[in-house]
Parts: sequence; structure tokens; C-alpha cells
Amino acid sequence: MAKTTKAYWNPLQMESKHLWSPIEGLEEVAEELTLAIDDKTGDYTRLTRFKPGADTSAFGAKSHNYPEEIMIIEGRLYDAAFDKWLEAGDYASRPPGEKHGPFKTDDGCVVLEISYPSQAVKRTE
Repeated sequence: MAKTTKAYWNPLQMESKHLWSPIEGLEEVAEELTLAIDDKTGDYTRLTRFKPGADTSAFGAKSHNYPEEIMIIEGRLYDAAFDKWLEAGDYASRPPGEKHGPFKTDDGCVVLEISYPSQAVKRTE
């Protein structure tokens, strides 16, 4: 099975607003829209939209055992793990286990995320 596909459309336009969903646990500060997913592997492409004034400091930094790529599409986002403001066009390819966040934004931000759970690295304790 491969990722789902869809013809050209614009998820950032108003007519797509109803497709966004609040992120569980972050309902007040962020929402997401899955653009494509492989139901077999779990690999996905998603947009995450942080609302103006969002701050995830209460949740701390996070990491996962699979690689992901992110790109800032619009707005700006502060990543405390790197002590860096990310601007539109900034890109990162994160290896498994890399800490990122917590995040905050002043005016809001849209992030493109491409994640590869199928390439998860088993953690050794």
C-alpha cells in the first residue's frame, strides 16, 4: 500500500477550514490536517497549524523513534530545544530520537511534517 493521493487542492484556503482537526491535548493551541497517509506503514504527510500566541512549554520537549522532515510554510515558530526562531522556508530533517520543542509562536505558524514511522528505530533500555 502507498500513501493516499489527492488531486491539486489548497488546504490553506478558507474552503478547506472544515478539514482541520484540533490536536488531542493541544486543542487550544494547535490543529492538524493529514494530507496523505499510508495506512499499512503509518507514514504520513501532515500540516500542523499553531494558533497565534501558542505555547507548548507545559508539555516539554519531545522526540520519537522515527525520522521526520519539517518545513515552516508560513509564520514563525520558536523551538526551545535549539533556542531558534524558525521562519517560513526553514527546513529540518530530524533523525530518530532528536529532541525538539517545546514550541511557541507569536503570530501563528503552519508547519509541513513528513514522518516515517515505518523506519522506527527500536530503543534499547
